[in-house]
Amino acid sequence: MRLTGIAIRHLVLTCILFSVLSLAGCAQRHDTPTLYERMGGQSTIEAVVENLLYRIADDDEVVSYFANTNIDLFATSFATQLCDISDGPCQYEGPPMDRAHQTMGITDAHFNRVVAYLDAAMQEEGVPLSARNDMLGRLAPIYEDIMRLQ
Repeated sequence: MRLTGIAIRHLVLTCILFSVLSLAGCAQRHDTPTLYERMGGQSTIEAVVENLLYRIADDDEVVSYFANTNIDLFATSFATQLCDISDGPCQYEGPPMDRAHQTMGITDAHFNRVVAYLDAAMQEEGVPLSARNDMLGRLAPIYEDIMRLQ
């Protein structure tokens, strides 16, 4: 049987395509875990939020900002926000940060203390340093919104 030039090209292209597809199937996938996974998932995020709230409760100056806050709603909302920010399965649908914090009079010192409490809570709950840094980095842009109307 004699093959024409077109038939040979078709055969070669088919072999190349088959080889490429075979190699792609054999390639190992190295998925990078999401920040949510690196944080430890929802249970760790909820533990971090609870830990944070105990730290805030022990600070007479900072806790005053939460005097008119439904703490259970805040805890759920903040855990959802952390889950969302960390690429977890949650979607934060609460108020924008500028509206939620308007006219609260939050100072930079108090804001920084809450950030330090959050980092300490993550550390105590076993969140690795790289995940803590990534989370704080993702939260950093929110500073502008929180402090906008102060």
